[in-house]
Amino acid sequence: MKAVRLVEIGRPLAMQEIPVPAVGARDVLVRIRAAGICHSDVHYRAGASSTGPLPQTLGHEIAGVVEAVGEGVTRFQPGDRVCLHYLVTCGQCHYCSRGNEQFCVQGQMLGKDRDGGYAEYIAAPERGVIPLPAEIPFEHGAIMMCSSATSFHALRKTRLRPGETVAVLGTGGLGMSAIQLAKGMGALDVFAVDINPAKLELAERYGAIPVNAAAGDPVAEIKRLTGGKGVDVALELIGLPVTMRQAVLALGVMGRAGLAGITTRPFEVYSYRELLGKEAEIIGCSDHLMQELPLLIEFARRGILDLSHVVTRTVPLAADPINAVMDALEQFGGDVRAVIVP
Repeated sequence: MKAVRLVEIGRPLAMQEIPVPAVGARDVLVRIRAAGICHSDVHYRAGASSTGPLPQTLGHEIAGVVEAVGEGVTRFQPGDRVCLHYLVTCGQCHYCSRGNEQFCVQGQMLGKDRDGGYAEYIAAPERGVIPLPAEIPFEHGAIMMCSSATSFHALRKTRLRPGETVAVLGTGGLGMSAIQLAKGMGALDVFAVDINPAKLELAERYGAIPVNAAAGDPVAEIKRLTGGKGVDVALELIGLPVTMRQAVLALGVMGRAGLAGITTRPFEVYSYRELLGKEAEIIGCSDHLMQELPLLIEFARRGILDLSHVVTRTVPLAADPINAVMDALEQFGGDVRAVIVP
C-alpha cells in the first residue's frame, strides 16, 4: 500500500510502498477515508517532539471503513464507518485503570510511536475504534479525533461552568472546535484571539467575539470587553510563549488557564501578582480520553459542533501537497484544517 512517511528529521515527508498491516486477533483493519494534518505532525517532522523509529507514517486523526477484523473482534464488521482513538494503551496499568490512559506506561500514539494515517490502511486494536454515525462525514470524524477532542478535554480540565467566560487563543482547528464546544457547554461569552482576519471572521460566525491581536494588546481588549474582570477560562492552543503569557494575564479572579499548545520554549509568570494574588491556576492539558469521545461525537451528530467550515481543504495522499500544508502550518499560516483524502 501507499504511505507518506517521515524518513529523516528535518526533511520533507516521502511516499513509500509498504505492506498492508497484519490484523491480530483483536485488531480492526481500516481502509482510511480521511486523515487530518495536525500542527503536531509539523513538530514531529521538525524534531521538536520525538517520534518512534524511522521511517514512520505520520497522521493521528483518522476515519474510515472497516476492511477486515480479527477473529476475536465482536463489535465491528467489514463495512462499518469508524474513527480511531489515537492512543493505543494496555488498558490495565495504574493510569488506564483510573481513566487517564494518556499516561499509560505502555501507551503508543498513532502517527508518532507507531504507523499512522497518512496511508491507505491502518490496523488498530478494537478497544480504540469508535463508531462514526452516517450523519458525520469522514473528514469531520477524522479531525474530531484530535483537534476537537483536545479542545473538549481542555475545557473539561479547566472546569468550565455554565455562565462563565472563555478566551480562546488561536483559532485554527483546535480553536474553532473550542469556541463551539465552550458555547455548547454553557459559556456566556467566548473571545477568539488571533492575528488572521479570515479566521477571526469564521470564529465570529461560530458565535465568538473576535479579538485581533495584530491590532493591539489582546489582553487589554479582553479586559475592556469584560469590564476589567478578565475571563474565567483561557485556552492557549498555539504553543508560543507570548500567547501562553497572554492566557495567564487575561484571567480574572479564580481564573484557569489551560495550556494545550506544544512548545519547546518557556514563558515567565510572576507568581504573586498573576497567580497567588487572585488564586488563578495554570493547567496542563495533555491529549484527551477515550471516555470523552462518544459525547463529542454526539455533539457533532446533533450539530452543536459544526465542522463544515473548519475543514477548509482536502489534499490527496501524495508527498508534495502534504508537505506544502505542513510548511504553511510551520509558519502558523495555511488552512484552518486540511485533510488527506486517499
